[in-house]
Amino acid sequence: MTGLIELGGADMAPSRRAVLGAAGLFSVALTIPQYQDVAGRFKTMRRNPRTRIGYGEVEAVAAMTERISEIDDMFGGRHARPMAAAFLVNTIAPYLQAEASEDVRKAMLSAAADHLYLTGYMAMDERADGLAQRYYVKALELAGAAQDHLTYCTTLRGMSVQAVDLGHGPLSLRLADSASAASPEAGPRMTAFLSGQQAHAAAQTGHRATALAKIREAEIAMEKAESKAKAFGSYDPSSLAYHVAQVRYALGDKEAAIEALEESDRTRYSIYRRGRVRHLGLLAERKLEIGRLDEACADWHRLLDDFPHVQSGRCDDRFRAMAAALRPYVRNAHAKEVYDRARAIAASPRSSSREA
Repeated sequence: MTGLIELGGADMAPSRRAVLGAAGLFSVALTIPQYQDVAGRFKTMRRNPRTRIGYGEVEAVAAMTERISEIDDMFGGRHARPMAAAFLVNTIAPYLQAEASEDVRKAMLSAAADHLYLTGYMAMDERADGLAQRYYVKALELAGAAQDHLTYCTTLRGMSVQAVDLGHGPLSLRLADSASAASPEAGPRMTAFLSGQQAHAAAQTGHRATALAKIREAEIAMEKAESKAKAFGSYDPSSLAYHVAQVRYALGDKEAAIEALEESDRTRYSIYRRGRVRHLGLLAERKLEIGRLDEACADWHRLLDDFPHVQSGRCDDRFRAMAAALRPYVRNAHAKEVYDRARAIAASPRSSSREA
């Protein structure tokens, strides 16, 4: 518990956040706590007899996490993470130490694990990757203590996403496979959620047959999930199309990858602004690779419509990649228009305050 409070306490202080992120660099040798090893770990934690919680407090934590997640989707992790860290220290940590029935205690541990997973995701989005790992490990510990397989395997999958984004394919595949193994009774949407990430990691590591088998498994599972009900806020057809694009690109089919990214863009919910910026940037970069400059410029213009509203390290990456890609083409009228617009946005007071 002390480590949890120290982690959130440092993260909620603006003057210490950069130091905290730099202090824990991303590690491919990180020890991942196994589910059976963390089950029941917090049973002996010291409790505060003057405070007692019930399901109302659990529902409040879950609702706050959901609201922060919505802000993150719309505006990026830099806006939402200080709020998440403060809520962790000031509300969740005292609740974890309060007296409660066994059922309530497990439910609170589960809600806390979900909040830690989200905070770790926002740290990753800000490119504080070592810090994100620390949050993820704490989320695994609390999920195991709560006997919450869902949050445990979701966190492992999140760690796989981080690893594949950083180019650590073998680690990403191990984490994705571990996430799938930790959820043996997954429903169709969860199966698609896990298999899509396995496919992406397998493709990046050159396991062509596995990647194609897993992406097909994800497609079949998604068809079953969508035939039952739409699920806003979870893995959806747009997410699956993104994974199809990543698999096709890694296996050398750039045209199919572009088609899948366009499908992902068409089916994405409007609330996911941060995702739209990132994936439009990726789409434009891949179109430029095969000579479709004018189409790439159109996609970059759409990126620039949303970019000023998002505070995200990963979106900043796509913005910088756009500027570098356009520089050789500034004699083209369309490219120059996008390039000049990007320079004006970069020079604005709001953009100049962005963290590196």
